[in-house]
Amino acid sequence: MKIEKVTIIGLGALGILYGNHLLNNLPKNSLRILADEARVNKYKNNGVYCNGKKCDFNYITPDLKDDPADLMIFSVKYGSLRSAIKSAKNQIGPDTIILSTLNGIVSEEEIGEVYGMDRIVYCVAQGMDALKEGNELTYHNMGNLCIGELNGENPSEKVKNVVDFFEKTNLPYILDNNMKNRLWGKFMLNVGVNQTVALYEGNYDTIQTPGKERNTMIAAMREVMELSKYEDVEITEKDLDYWLNILDTLNPEGKPSMRQDTEAKRPSEVDLFAGTVVNLGKKHNIPTPVNQMLYDEIKEMEKSF
Repeated sequence: MKIEKVTIIGLGALGILYGNHLLNNLPKNSLRILADEARVNKYKNNGVYCNGKKCDFNYITPDLKDDPADLMIFSVKYGSLRSAIKSAKNQIGPDTIILSTLNGIVSEEEIGEVYGMDRIVYCVAQGMDALKEGNELTYHNMGNLCIGELNGENPSEKVKNVVDFFEKTNLPYILDNNMKNRLWGKFMLNVGVNQTVALYEGNYDTIQTPGKERNTMIAAMREVMELSKYEDVEITEKDLDYWLNILDTLNPEGKPSMRQDTEAKRPSEVDLFAGTVVNLGKKHNIPTPVNQMLYDEIKEMEKSF
């Protein structure tokens, strides 16, 4: 199947970043942004900007029927995933392939519960330093999308179709057919980076520089490493070094999504990060004191929002 029509739900940092790229590499009507009527009106009235340039997106609402996407991309926050799954119903046709750029290790399964795991191509977004303030996104590093099979299988036809589409649209990607390891690696990174920068109210420089903050980040990541052994993954020191090297390439003045949320006094994804780690720790009887501290402190911070 040739991918020609793409629908994105969620115009956060990644939605704008990759939406803008596809807008510049596809016919306008081949890319649709799915949102409810109120959001569409807001986007049209206020505009959506990427590196200072207005994005001339083609918007559609959930009631549009009989025109499903070839590729459906979920790029909402985790707290909005359930409603996004419902909103995407009319965009999912018999051959629609689904990608999720959400953080964490559970979004594919939640989408697959509704639309079938056979539609899912596993995906991890990494290496970008996108900063979204209001309706404006700025970035220096676009990063890439890592896609592939979960446990070392040969690439399926749907994965090959996505690769062909990324090649056609010049979208940076990495093909990795051990995506379970990469999903857990990115989860480990987010657990450390997002929460530490949010707690200490800093930016990437806060945890790129040696000191208490970087030590806190790495300690939180090591708790994920320990838990991975009990979830049939086992993240290694080599994986830790890989993700720390990616982190150190990011714009020091940039901020991860969770810090952007707390700065704007929006609810964060602490339940998705520390909450998941703490729950897995209880499941396997493994102590997770650093993530428990991060969870408690960030929840206390959110009380003032």
